[in-house]
Amino acid sequence: MLTGTKVGLRARHADDIPVLRTELYDDAAGSSRAEGRPWRPMTPGAEDSRLVVDDKQQGHVPFSVVELDGGELAGTATLWGIDTHNRTAHIGLGLRPSFRGKGYGSDVVAVLCHYGFVVRGLHRLQIETLADNFAMLRAAERNGFTREGVLRSSAWVMGEFLDEVLLGLLAAEWRPGAEG
Repeated sequence: MLTGTKVGLRARHADDIPVLRTELYDDAAGSSRAEGRPWRPMTPGAEDSRLVVDDKQQGHVPFSVVELDGGELAGTATLWGIDTHNRTAHIGLGLRPSFRGKGYGSDVVAVLCHYGFVVRGLHRLQIETLADNFAMLRAAERNGFTREGVLRSSAWVMGEFLDEVLLGLLAAEWRPGAEG
């Protein structure tokens, strides 16, 4: 397990999936804001490609986020779109509603930066998030990410186009423990 100050990132367990699915993906509005594809209902018991881990898929590393104090499942974290030639990847995370607003997002981003830069030897990490996702913007900026641009009207979310903010962090700019 990789640990931060408040959370740990560990392998996904089978019993995490029903909780994450119910609290993060069964909500059409919330899921539509987090996904780059339209929400659709899933049959109970069906394999959900967003949550089931395929250990053969090298460009996508999913984690379950757990509280260090108590070990309760707090959400998901992912390093995705890993490009080993250019040494880049994207960061994504989702916290269960009861774990939001507690500083866990900043800690998750910090641990993902450690994983990407130290463990994987990447050169650049990137985040794309909706312009009104202030929690993610704060978590990224607390960890040294720079706003690089706005992708105007690039996300179709529940009947309207929304702007996305593009943030980036280079290994040479990263300062471990900078979040706060």
